Amino acid sequence: MNSQYGDCYYCGGEVLEREVDLEFRWGGRLFIIESVPTGVCQQCGERFFTAVVSEELDRLAKSSQVDRLIEVPVKVFQKAAA
Repeated sequence: MNSQYGDCYYCGGEVLEREVDLEFRWGGRLFIIESVPTGVCQQCGERFFTAVVSEELDRLAKSSQVDRLIEVPVKVFQKAAA
């Protein structure tokens, strides 16, 4: 086992810890949580979270604390006529 995450559950690749920015939806709202310690498979890109990190993500999403706001444009995909 090469890390606290072990090998990738899906492809067996090596999983290394990285800090990533995470788009997180909770209660119909979109949050961006920065610098999340995440296990990332070096082969397929799958992400893994420890129980402690998952609990903190839930706590942050439920919290009213916001560090800053950004504006996000939204576009609707229009299917092309055949």
